[in-house]
Amino acid sequence: MAAMSNNTSRFPSLSKPGRSHRTTPSSEFWAGARDIIPLVIGAIPFGIIFGTLAIGAGLSVTATLAMSALVFAGSSQFIAVGMVAAGTGGLLVVLTAFVVNLRHLLYSVSLVPYVKELSQRWKVPLAFWLTDEAFAIAIRRYERGDRSPYKHWYYLGAAVTMYSNWQLCTVLGITVGRMIPNATEWGLDFAMSVTFIGMVIPYLKTWPMGIAVVVAGIGALLAYPLPHKLGLMVAAIAGIAAGAYSERFFDSMNHEHE
Repeated sequence: MAAMSNNTSRFPSLSKPGRSHRTTPSSEFWAGARDIIPLVIGAIPFGIIFGTLAIGAGLSVTATLAMSALVFAGSSQFIAVGMVAAGTGGLLVVLTAFVVNLRHLLYSVSLVPYVKELSQRWKVPLAFWLTDEAFAIAIRRYERGDRSPYKHWYYLGAAVTMYSNWQLCTVLGITVGRMIPNATEWGLDFAMSVTFIGMVIPYLKTWPMGIAVVVAGIGALLAYPLPHKLGLMVAAIAGIAAGAYSERFFDSMNHEHE
């Protein structure tokens, strides 16, 4: 997904299921499913390539399908497959995947005010299906001013659509992907990188956010040569730390001027 301007013309616009008193669980669910489609399209080549790479790395069909069904975290799955192929120990694989997914804690904190009143039968599946794409779509719906009581259905619609797409693309990668010569060299995985850029750009509204992204990006480039994908861990930690400290700095500056 290409970088976006403030008009977010290339980012999925929120469907409007209607005024708050007219929304229903069904209308919210299908609105979420529609709004995440552009991000689903961006994930298609990523999922197909994962299925192809996993089999090529020596994972069985069952293990590959189970990873997509139970882990459901594209970045971590790619990293895990690469580390398994390189003969990395299981503990380091798990630790790396854990650190890479720490961003989901930040997503969760942002969503807590909106889902805290839901029952556990809602919180558990929504937490499991939380992804970068689902968060980007759901948080925009929650931040709208209307008082629809069914916004969690919107989140569910977006999340289930992304999940279903990921499972289907994994199957295609396992089956059709192996029939395509040198599929991993086509550069189709770049589509997901561009998708992430498109999701991040609209949220760069403050200096701490921008600093966190810049530091993480520079850290990823500098630490890329580190073995076992440790550069991702370094970049993630550096970005989070830079964002947190810069936010404190700007807050203190604002207090001094008051």
